Amino acid sequence: MEPALKTFYKEKVVPALMEKFAYGNVHQIPAIQKVVLNSSFGKDDDRKAAAESVIEDLGKITGQKAVPTRAKTAISNFKLRTGDVIGARITLRGSRMWEFLDRFINVASPTIRDFRGLPTKSFDGNGNYTIGIGDHTIFPEIEQDKVTRTIGFDFTVVTTAKTDQEARELLTFLGVPFRKPGSAA
Repeated sequence: MEPALKTFYKEKVVPALMEKFAYGNVHQIPAIQKVVLNSSFGKDDDRKAAAESVIEDLGKITGQKAVPTRAKTAISNFKLRTGDVIGARITLRGSRMWEFLDRFINVASPTIRDFRGLPTKSFDGNGNYTIGIGDHTIFPEIEQDKVTRTIGFDFTVVTTAKTDQEARELLTFLGVPFRKPGSAA
């Protein structure tokens, strides 16, 4: 069964983008390639427990096991050795990507405290958008009473758009709640 957001993309977003930007070919229409989640806990005293917690919670949120990221260099001030686990990352593609985006747009983002919309300045110049999440408990998969530490992470939506304007329109048509111009940060 195809994810609802992917069906919406094919039926509504593709024709809207085709009309707005007057593409000559269907393959020019921007699409979402992947979503990359990245969490880092750096210099936690109990780094091993933090790694297990981050990997487990990111796995619950996405339905896919996280890959630990390791330190490339040793930093004595942080008691960090080369090869120590300092974070975790997940790359989502296909139906898991569409389902994660659907849950974020429709379920998780409205539950963010004092939410006025996502910033529009987080594009990288190549059509990719990065969102920072300070608290992972906005996702319904996380049980509030079992949370031992709050995990912050960022996720990047990688698109095939050539410009930030095309990517912004793609995400807007998909329903990403961007902050209205002129509203406070």
